Amino acid sequence: MTEKKFNRIFNLFILIGMITLAVVINALKMQEPGADILKLVIVTLGAVMGVFNCVLSANGLIWNFLFGVVNVSICAYTNYDSGNMGQFLLHLLYFLPMQFVGIWQWRKRGAKKGETPQVRRLKGWHWALVVVGTLMGIAAVYGLLWWIDVKRLGPGVSVEHGKIALDATVMVLNIVGQILLSLAFADSWFIWNLVNIFSIALWINRAAAAGAGSYAPVMIAKYSFFLLNSINGLRIWLKLGKKEE
Repeated sequence: MTEKKFNRIFNLFILIGMITLAVVINALKMQEPGADILKLVIVTLGAVMGVFNCVLSANGLIWNFLFGVVNVSICAYTNYDSGNMGQFLLHLLYFLPMQFVGIWQWRKRGAKKGETPQVRRLKGWHWALVVVGTLMGIAAVYGLLWWIDVKRLGPGVSVEHGKIALDATVMVLNIVGQILLSLAFADSWFIWNLVNIFSIALWINRAAAAGAGSYAPVMIAKYSFFLLNSINGLRIWLKLGKKEE
């Protein structure tokens, strides 16, 4: 099987699988008493747009950022409504403007008329900076989100330290991954694999929390498909990096 044929089949599997699963999950959720149908439809739309965004970015196509604008906007709303304040701020204040930064940077690196951008690789000492910066960022964001939750919940209410730790980890890894992707570093896909693994864990955590169940199944399915796509994206971009070398 040729590379192009494999990618076409794999991309169709991700797209059709995500759309089908999202429809089935929502059909079941809509049967529950008190289900908010409009919210479920909005969240599903965001999940589908997110899959298009990730599939196109894994294949190095600049159109991914247009789908990203819709996905990020809906994700901001979803996380705010579910109490994931770090993710809400991340999507609204960082990911949304970074879609336009990504278009600008990829165009500078030759991603025009269906062409992939010129791919780069991180060197050894760059990786050291990325790892140290990521760990420091997670610690700082954890402290900030803990303070926000204490203020939001009020005195006497227990803070969910596990949720905060996952929230902070996903938030910082997303920031690092988006920077590297916008600058066309193949190594960004190592980060995206971690993002998707921790995002699945975050939404499993939220599924066990009162009032969050309506979103969790769709979001867990979404990030599971994202993980499959990011594994394929890593394979594609490593090959693109070798061609540039």
